[in-house]
Amino acid sequence: MAGSAKQEVTAKDGRLEAARAGDESAFTALIEPYRGELIAHCYRMMGSLHDAEDVLQETMLRAWRGISRFEGRSSLRSWLYTIATNTALNAIEKRKPRVHPIDYGPRTDPATGVPGMPVAESVWIEPFPDEKLITDDGPMAPEARYEAREAVELAFIAALQHLPANQRAVLILREVLGYSARETAATLETSVASVNSALQRARATVESRLPERSQQATLRLLGDDGVREVVEAYVDAWDREDIDGVVDMLTEEATFSMPPIVSWFGGPGGHTDLRGFLEQGPLTGDWRWKHILTHSNGQLALAFYCWYEPDRTHRPFALNVLTIEDRKISDVTCFINRSIESDDPEDYVRYPEQPLDERRTEDFFLRYGLPDRID
Repeated sequence: MAGSAKQEVTAKDGRLEAARAGDESAFTALIEPYRGELIAHCYRMMGSLHDAEDVLQETMLRAWRGISRFEGRSSLRSWLYTIATNTALNAIEKRKPRVHPIDYGPRTDPATGVPGMPVAESVWIEPFPDEKLITDDGPMAPEARYEAREAVELAFIAALQHLPANQRAVLILREVLGYSARETAATLETSVASVNSALQRARATVESRLPERSQQATLRLLGDDGVREVVEAYVDAWDREDIDGVVDMLTEEATFSMPPIVSWFGGPGGHTDLRGFLEQGPLTGDWRWKHILTHSNGQLALAFYCWYEPDRTHRPFALNVLTIEDRKISDVTCFINRSIESDDPEDYVRYPEQPLDERRTEDFFLRYGLPDRID
């Protein structure tokens, strides 16, 4: 299989011999170069970095237990991907599917005045820090259909979660990693005919859910200056609490979602609802915002901090991942990091008053190298 640019381990590699003999440090030296691409692979399978890390940890444990039996008939990289893929498939059987709020339920009417109650975070897809994506911006192999960055974009990750687990694995192995049908069949212990059939069905499902142009293509088309203009105009309107200005920076069918809250706004003809949501929620003037530009899922993102009275400072509130289309923003996914323990819907009208959720603060802010407060 055409793989990454890493120098592949051979059967005569001294580290491999030592690892087979039980040398844990030699095993670590062998495996470490693949950790970055493996965590991205597990994330594509699971839709959550948190779950992906659990799968990767189990993969490494299985690899350590099995390294003495690795004979080098396949590459070490292929062997690790086989373990990781099958470990992920086992994990998927025990977990609920991850979804985007727009796929979870109908859009919300802002006239109700109260956002939908949160749902446990294990339901939602989660963001992926760009720093963890080890890539040269090209495909993982010449046969791959998707660039590595395209293959972690939110739209792609959300589309993958609609696939049955075996179709998801086939599409990732074939279209992202560039495995041949024969290599994919060997990895999944199935037939080439089954792989080809699963790939055909998976392609149809994913392509029906993806936009015409990926974010990578859009960002290249706009160029750095064009992207900067879009983001600066959106942020400037937000800072001035100019609701019309914010809405003007959104496409006609733009959506705004806030996992773990079930509410989402916008969609076809949804500008009125978006305006109502902004007027009653984040741009009432009662919430005091600060933000830092960052990157997530190969996309631009804004880390929003809101004034938190108990600490008398701005604390993390949500990582807003932006999707850009035609010099406007077509989707804002706000990964909120506040507690969802309250059973009172009224508590979520003033969501910034809820305490921080430590796990989501770690996953959505600290992993990105972002501060835990802005004084």
